[in-house]
Amino acid sequence: MKRTTLLFILFISSSILLRSNVVPSRYSISGSVGDESGNPLSGATIILEGTYLGTSSGLNGTFILRKIPEGIYNLKVSYLGYATVVKEIELWSDVTLDITLTPTSIVADEIIVKGVRASSETPVAFTELNSELIRKLNTGQDIPYLLSRVPSLVETSEAGTGIGYTNFRIRGTDPSRINVTIDGIPLNDAESQQVFWVDMPDLAGSVDDIQVQRGVGTSTNGAAAFGASVNLKTVNPSEEAYAEVSTSYGSFNTFKGSLKAGTGLLKEKFVMDIRISGLMSDGYIQRSGSSHRSLFMTSAYKLTKGRLKVNFIHGEEVTGISWWGVPADSLAANRTYNPAGKYVNSFGLLEHYHSQEDNYTQTHFQLIYNWQFNKNLYLNIAAHFTRGLGYYEQYREDDDLSDYGLSSWVYAGLIEIKSTDLVRRKWMFNYFGGMVYNLHYNKNRLEADLGGGFNRYLGDHFGRIIWMRHAGTTEKDFLWHTNGALKDDFNIFGKINFQMTEKLNLFTDLQYRYIYYSMNGDDDDLRELNLNKKYHFINPKAGLFYRFSARHEAYTSFSVANREPTRANFKDAAGDPAAMPRPECLLDLESGYRYKSALSNLGINLYYMIYKDQLVPTGELSNVGYPIMTNVEKSHRAGIELLAGIKPFRMLEWNASLTLSKNKIRDHTEYYTDYENFTGELFYLSKFLGDVDIAYSPSVIASNEFSVYPARNLAIHIISKYVGKQYFDNTASDLRKIDPYLVSNLRLDYSFSLKMIERIDLQLQVNNLLNNMYLSNGYGGYWYEDGEEHNWAYYFPQAGINYITRLTIRF
Repeated sequence: MKRTTLLFILFISSSILLRSNVVPSRYSISGSVGDESGNPLSGATIILEGTYLGTSSGLNGTFILRKIPEGIYNLKVSYLGYATVVKEIELWSDVTLDITLTPTSIVADEIIVKGVRASSETPVAFTELNSELIRKLNTGQDIPYLLSRVPSLVETSEAGTGIGYTNFRIRGTDPSRINVTIDGIPLNDAESQQVFWVDMPDLAGSVDDIQVQRGVGTSTNGAAAFGASVNLKTVNPSEEAYAEVSTSYGSFNTFKGSLKAGTGLLKEKFVMDIRISGLMSDGYIQRSGSSHRSLFMTSAYKLTKGRLKVNFIHGEEVTGISWWGVPADSLAANRTYNPAGKYVNSFGLLEHYHSQEDNYTQTHFQLIYNWQFNKNLYLNIAAHFTRGLGYYEQYREDDDLSDYGLSSWVYAGLIEIKSTDLVRRKWMFNYFGGMVYNLHYNKNRLEADLGGGFNRYLGDHFGRIIWMRHAGTTEKDFLWHTNGALKDDFNIFGKINFQMTEKLNLFTDLQYRYIYYSMNGDDDDLRELNLNKKYHFINPKAGLFYRFSARHEAYTSFSVANREPTRANFKDAAGDPAAMPRPECLLDLESGYRYKSALSNLGINLYYMIYKDQLVPTGELSNVGYPIMTNVEKSHRAGIELLAGIKPFRMLEWNASLTLSKNKIRDHTEYYTDYENFTGELFYLSKFLGDVDIAYSPSVIASNEFSVYPARNLAIHIISKYVGKQYFDNTASDLRKIDPYLVSNLRLDYSFSLKMIERIDLQLQVNNLLNNMYLSNGYGGYWYEDGEEHNWAYYFPQAGINYITRLTIRF
């Protein structure tokens, strides 16, 4: 509670600082934006670089930025279909200027993601990471760690280092409810509905910018956005030839090397970039090491009024299995202990199977076509295809033959063999392909999008036994189960952003989704997993955005989202019709206010998310690390998100965020069993708990970054993050919780250039600076015997103080 109070004081203090104008504002920049014929361009984006200020041109193309300290600035003006203009302004007095934009013969790169992104006048809460920030953050950790400072986000790593299997939650929402697209193309796995970042090593090395929308957000392609959506845009091939080499080394023998190169524009038509990366790490947790390789190629061909772009993304990963975590009773003695692959050898000694690994290869092909019909109408259409193939290998000790559909057999006519040690591989082989499109119209007061897509998934889950201690007549690579799946996902949406007055915008958005999902065959426990389901969802959204001035703006919106269960949800209910998961519905009300000046900003967002039949974690995991879920009839999340930033002078900058929330299940009844040892009877019981916290939903999340620029091209960043207490089941019991933690990192950035070398970047990052032995995730449960409660839990410890260094040279 003391920490929460301290955070409140910090934010109150920041608000006072924002209002007090540490450095007095003095001058204004005003003007108008128009085309070559003198017609005003309404809705042009105006940004004063190096400050927090930005605005849009009004109905008559005019704009004004007030109270700016004297100095030299770059004013950036952009408008879809027109070449961006950057003007250097010496601000020693009020400046007035007229800006003329010229049409470009090539569709602007932002049209690729225009249909699934929020603009500055969209009434939703969002955060953007630009290419410069991504470049500095990309030390080798996965995307969830690059997004660490996004408000309401909690990242976690199974290996404890941010490399390998990583994930994040936003507002307590798990990864299967967070929509992810790349260039508007769905990335979520169709069955689990989440993204496995480990399958795309060093993806950040080829990402130009990222937008994270919190809440339902705007309509997008692919999986439903139930708590957030993340849109990544790949790099645009450079029109200047270049080469870049980067290498990183750090704790736990972590190494990353990458090579980038670009052809530059050839014959004014064709351009291509390529990136090759390799990443290795031993991991903090025992036998959680990673060995990853990736290849990214992008090329573009200019057309008369458009462009054809091709992306090729290939990733290969071999990762030690660590998804079971560390047993609670091992934390004190050995917090890096990994129970995966444990067995007793023929001499009675404890060993671990060192090939207990996950192996997967994933390849994406994307063909993106942009066309400009005229200066107001644009088309973006993309075809995509993804192929995935891989397995994880396990040593199993003393498994029953009947678990694999095998009969017992008699050895030497004397001993009946009913069980044996074995090594098995569980395979997944899948194809995912389809088409997405967006038609964008922008003229005067109206901005409209018509978008959608159709995607098909074909997958096969199967298991093979590759070795048995007592095989009998069983052949090597015995196939003991197979389950095939088909999933179709169709959606269409329309969006309108209409400027009703000089200051007021109306936003409406309507989406229809159709899902067909079928499964046939047996699961790994030989239970039938047959399914045929169809879903029809209507998802409306509407909101208002009001700009009081270039400094002050407010918004409010109401959205509806519906979502189908995942494969794991259906699998957990197999054989029990009463446990069949139901689709979920979310009503999301959001309201916010933003203040921006040249030296400071402040954002406040209020949200109230009401769920019907929300699938919440029970606290337990399946045998492959998926959370086991159950529907609850009534639940909600309510919170406030605060963001603040200040630049009191050029050498110092402070940015912070704070989320305070309540995440509750209403009138919750917990069902459990009680085993009586004397009679061997099992009693099915329940207890009414009332309103309880939703699992994995901390009520406090805060982040803080101080940046100091003591010399030209030198930056020092001190980053801290606090995550409050989390329960990992829905009983609100302190016996099953993750303790709050505070972790701080230090990053030093230095850049310079030499003759014949465009840029040299040096970086040192020290993670967990204070060596906090914290746990970022966990799971577990309880059982009753003779009326007495017993608990079990596994946790995911994170590494103590560790470092990573990086050198990047660009020619």
